[in-house]
Amino acid sequence: MKTIKFEESRVVPSKIVCIGRNYVEHIYELGNEIPQSMVVFNKPNSALSKELYYFSEDTRFEGEICFLIENKQIIGVGFGLDLTKADIQNKLKEKGLPWERAKAFDGSAVLGNFVSLRKEFQYLRFELYINDTLQQEASYDLMMYKPDVMLKEIESFMSLEDGDIIMSGTPKGVGNYKIGDVFRGVIYHKDEVIIESFWRVKEKT
Repeated sequence: MKTIKFEESRVVPSKIVCIGRNYVEHIYELGNEIPQSMVVFNKPNSALSKELYYFSEDTRFEGEICFLIENKQIIGVGFGLDLTKADIQNKLKEKGLPWERAKAFDGSAVLGNFVSLRKEFQYLRFELYINDTLQQEASYDLMMYKPDVMLKEIESFMSLEDGDIIMSGTPKGVGNYKIGDVFRGVIYHKDEVIIESFWRVKEKT
């Protein structure tokens, strides 16, 4: 089973629970409708990756604040990329079919390291830079569904296990990428940088 780094330890997520359509401007960016209830889908442990790979010209990055779970509570935060095969997803959406082929493939959950954070989530925000250009930014205030709502909704139908990750959704600014691009994801608590993650896009062999 694949692991993520939390402080000085290694943690095994049984799954990555993803919240879709959690930022209004991103919903409009992709021409979607605002959902009547929280959109939830999963990525398996096999989707985890420490590296950011190039898969195809239609594969899209989505930067996100990610939460680490223990005892059904948030204990840590990190930066992650939800990779999406956009053409496949669009075809699946048109037919009302599940998204796994577009969202849950191996290497589609690119996660950096996690640090402790158990409260004051309202002060979180993130920035994603690609080749030193600001590409995405968002804050707690812009989330339609806040972390406590995510926990309650997920637990209403599915158990969260110790080590599971919640990817909280992406703001506007998603796009495609190429081999050699340099990604830097920064999470702030108030005005303090609490974690940074770096990737250089590699060719998938």
